Amino acid sequence: MFKRIILPIKSNSFFLFGARGTGKSTFLKHYFQKEKTLWFDLLDFDTEDSLQRNPQAFAQEIEAKKNKVSWVVVDEVQKIPALLNLVHKLIETTKIKFALTGSSARKLKRGSANLLAGRAFVNNLFPLTHIEIKKDFQLDSALKWGTLPKIFQLETDNEKKSFLKTYAQTYLKEEVWAEHLIRNLDPFRRFLEISTQSNSEILNYSNISKDVGADVKTVQSYFQILEDTLLGFFLEPYHKSIRKQQRESPKFYYFDTGVKAALSRTLTKELLHNTYAYGKAFEHFLITEIYRLNEYYQKDYKLSYLRTKDQAEIDLIVERPGLKTVLIEIKSSAKVDERDTHTLERFIKDFSPAEAFVFSQDPKEKKIGNILALPWQKGLTEIGLTS
Repeated sequence: MFKRIILPIKSNSFFLFGARGTGKSTFLKHYFQKEKTLWFDLLDFDTEDSLQRNPQAFAQEIEAKKNKVSWVVVDEVQKIPALLNLVHKLIETTKIKFALTGSSARKLKRGSANLLAGRAFVNNLFPLTHIEIKKDFQLDSALKWGTLPKIFQLETDNEKKSFLKTYAQTYLKEEVWAEHLIRNLDPFRRFLEISTQSNSEILNYSNISKDVGADVKTVQSYFQILEDTLLGFFLEPYHKSIRKQQRESPKFYYFDTGVKAALSRTLTKELLHNTYAYGKAFEHFLITEIYRLNEYYQKDYKLSYLRTKDQAEIDLIVERPGLKTVLIEIKSSAKVDERDTHTLERFIKDFSPAEAFVFSQDPKEKKIGNILALPWQKGLTEIGLTS
């Protein structure tokens, strides 16, 4: 079992959200192994069916055991949002604390559950980071298969392909259709494959809507479903003016390189070094890694990208509270030179005070003009995300 970075505060009830397969249940079983815990697994049909029919039985069982347990875990709480009203009351009237897991806050919000109005802190769990994987981490494997915990229990490529294909199908069946997030599954199914072509790119909703055969608002709602079910996140365009920032389109990144490959039907394609596809996969991995570490360590870094009218682009801008803004160019190559730094050199003065880096697979640390080129692992340490 991998030791996870996330450490929810035990002095308060909390939500633990994460896409299916990120290891929420496994993490909590380990996290509470020394605690007296009562567990409600809503993925178990009998448990869900019983509590759907009689939610009061939930409160009654907890009341009967309140002197014997200190924590109550409700796994996949979004399946019965009505339980949160009872949780709210029990938090107010007992000393019991709750750990509430879910793969989506969307249904809770739609049901006006309002996440207990701040009475439970919110934590998100993601696929494994390279820090958690430690000695078992292999970059090329992470780029091709992703880092969902189950991947590391599988030995052959065929097993990994089957798992990721099944994962994509399970998402459609259990997260989208069963939870009634959409009315018509077919256009959403088309959208998933088409949207992967825009992964890590600036979103052109109009073009995507034409390919999907749905209107722009529907496509925007589909991306919102992906974000709400934690299957991806937006990277907003940088601009000092919030008003101008809202006029530009964001980029979208799927939460895991392997799941993205499954949805795009590219699992059978070999990922070769020094190709465009490899470079995009490396960028995808590193952006998601930075996103995860920023969340886990609660750095409150603001992440964005920049593209100018003349198509000059900075892959990632990191605004750090109380520290210099960081400009990052991501390159998958094993040898960085002046060609990789000229865009950063052009813009660094416009962000003063700022630092600029190239994160790559080049093992040698280099200073090229005003730009510091670092191996990507050391780069993460340099900007304060690892130690």
